[in-house]
Amino acid sequence: MTLLWLSLIVLIPLAALFLKTTELSLDQFLRIVTGPRVAHALQLSFGLSLAAAAVNLLFGSAVVWALVRYEFPGRRVFDAIVDIPFALPTAVAGIALTNLYAENGWLGRLLAPLGIQVAFTPLGIFVALVFVGLPFVVRTVQPVLEDLEAELEEAAATLGASRLTTIRRVIFPAILPALLTGFALAFARAVGEYGSVIFIAGNLPNVSEIAPLLIVIRLEEFRYADATAIAAVMLVASFLILLAINLLQRWSERRTRGY
Repeated sequence: MTLLWLSLIVLIPLAALFLKTTELSLDQFLRIVTGPRVAHALQLSFGLSLAAAAVNLLFGSAVVWALVRYEFPGRRVFDAIVDIPFALPTAVAGIALTNLYAENGWLGRLLAPLGIQVAFTPLGIFVALVFVGLPFVVRTVQPVLEDLEAELEEAAATLGASRLTTIRRVIFPAILPALLTGFALAFARAVGEYGSVIFIAGNLPNVSEIAPLLIVIRLEEFRYADATAIAAVMLVASFLILLAINLLQRWSERRTRGY
């Protein structure tokens, strides 16, 4: 029953995508996915998704550390705020970010004199992807850090380890698999993000047009083969990246158990 349900929900739709792609010859497929507009959209989507996931990994870890290791007024409120991107409709997030970072927005009007334009540029896409991906890192790492026994750090300090050494040799190996999982989830969400991005991106071909939007455009043009070719490239690339992250995560877990 589990395999049947998984097949109906995941495997069969993915297989249908690849079957649709087989209607194209190899030359047609390569011509579609290597075209300037498609290549730029794919590069923009994957490049900004990786960058946003890396930033979320860094700052998400800092947020987790503050929420778990410190007591401060309003800590529970900030802990709840982290979940807002989960519950907020993506269109609402996109409109809010656009109004905030437009040239006449609260932050946009402060950045404009500095020559920094966020809305309707790739930078705006990056901001939106960071916004939607942060909770994945925080909620993945938080329970692991909460379960980490404080006695391990105390023992390391008793044995003469500095704070930096304790973080590097005790804390970091324990939370590394969770960090990699959070990174993978944030990246996967960013690659497929659509609603919050299209409002702030500007959607200019070869400038700020993301691959999911280009797929929708091709479908609206009734160019279904082009849409499935782009989708197949995104699927394969995402699978390979997530596979590499999962292999690295398993290696990290085995290495941690070795200690």
